[in-house]
Amino acid sequence: MSMKSLDVIRDEHRALAAMLSGMRTLVQGIEAGRLKPDYDLFASMIEYIDKVPEKVHHPKENEYLFAKLRLRSSEALPVIEALEAEHREGDARIATLRVALANYREQGDAAFEGFRDALKTYVEQEWHHMNTEEGQIFPLAKAHLTAEDWAEIDAAFLANDNPWQGAAGEYAALFSRIVNIAPSPVGLGG
Repeated sequence: MSMKSLDVIRDEHRALAAMLSGMRTLVQGIEAGRLKPDYDLFASMIEYIDKVPEKVHHPKENEYLFAKLRLRSSEALPVIEALEAEHREGDARIATLRVALANYREQGDAAFEGFRDALKTYVEQEWHHMNTEEGQIFPLAKAHLTAEDWAEIDAAFLANDNPWQGAAGEYAALFSRIVNIAPSPVGLGG
């Protein structure tokens, strides 16, 4: 029985984790005095997180994986409901991060802690969310979903290639811009 969609989800989680880790590394560099803030870079990274996980990845989990598992396992229902609630909060959580960045851009060092703390909260919430999916939903899905369920879920997740690049490359340009302007060790920039 094929479960390729779980590999796709795991890969998408790793890509998001890398972006979040990069943001955290940049913030740590600013806090240590090694880096100057690059507000446009942070804005691009937030845009990337918003466009891919929030608009592509999470809706697909809800529509396919969670919907099928909801039909097959009552044990999964509380976990699914909590994860779907977190998905619904995604836009508000991104907005909080954007406001913190706007304040930092406008107020400079005086607003750094607010941005740092907003990012820390966002990163912690995302790590918890991804760990819950992989640690609780994946095993339940493996135990309860049928071959027909997996065929439909796999087709949905494999249909648009890698959403981190986009079928038409719409995310590739944004990703390339981030990598090219982010300083080492996050990217290739100076």
